[in-house]
Amino acid sequence: MSSSATLTFPPTLPLIADNNRLRLFSGSANVGLATEVARYLGMDLGPMVRKRFADGELYIQIQESIRGCDVYIIQPTCHPVNDSLMELLIMIDACRRASARQITAVIPYYGYARADRKTAGRESITAKLVANLITEAGANRILAMDLHSAQIQGYFDIPFDHVYGSPVILGYLESKQLSDIVVVSPDVGGVARARAFAKKLNDAPLAIIDKRRQAHNVAEVMNVIGDVKGKTAVLVDDMIDTAGTIAAGANILRQEGARQVYACATHAVFSPPAIERLSSGIFEEVIVTNTIPVPDANRFKQLTVLSVANLLGETIWRIHEDNSVSSMFR
Repeated sequence: MSSSATLTFPPTLPLIADNNRLRLFSGSANVGLATEVARYLGMDLGPMVRKRFADGELYIQIQESIRGCDVYIIQPTCHPVNDSLMELLIMIDACRRASARQITAVIPYYGYARADRKTAGRESITAKLVANLITEAGANRILAMDLHSAQIQGYFDIPFDHVYGSPVILGYLESKQLSDIVVVSPDVGGVARARAFAKKLNDAPLAIIDKRRQAHNVAEVMNVIGDVKGKTAVLVDDMIDTAGTIAAGANILRQEGARQVYACATHAVFSPPAIERLSSGIFEEVIVTNTIPVPDANRFKQLTVLSVANLLGETIWRIHEDNSVSSMFR
């Protein structure tokens, strides 16, 4: 199932199509989302040549003059992560060498975000390394959505706008008019996110799942802190990767008497065996956004994909016009 949640904003600004200093380009990682953003802004994606040589090297050439322009490059660094990241770096470098006035990297999904600190000796803080690479390539500003760790903003020494997919998901949930909602954080680390979500969802009560992680992508759920019996439980997270955490959380919520269980996440990473876990019948609905493209092979009947194109488009417009971004979320 797919859905296009419409996020509307006050029409206080002129059509952006009349502004000849703004350019919008898309990498190959999520052309569909970039096309929707361009449509919201009333413009077309900039022409470019993208090809791969026989040895696997990427080639990018911008096909129009962008001298003195404000360029926005839309490219989530999702699977294949390394290819997507390298393509973003090459596009930034191409725009810098073409004398763009300002280059904004629009990264709906920031890959390597979970490698944000050292948890053992001799590890890389890869999220910081990626920040260095993007900055050195020539980006002047970053626009990202729902970072796994908010501290990643501090890894950049250039302006960083951090936006959230929650308004789109909240609008969709409110349209369903669910009753007896309890918002659930799948782990202690996500409590702040779940609390903010619950507050905006008519001050819904909050519950927390306490778990112990034994290895990467493996989680053991222990117990539920809070009352979920007879309620509609809404699990909230920033991403769903292998779905181990959120599926285990749904199982224990069912055991504790939850009447229905919904899963909500901005980023649909969906690494195997996520689809099998999510489509097993433990969820009434799995609600995600299109920051990462979801291929037809990964779609199942309980899945709803909402579009964040309007939100990103409005953010780009506000950045370009030096207007407030944070006011969109008040």
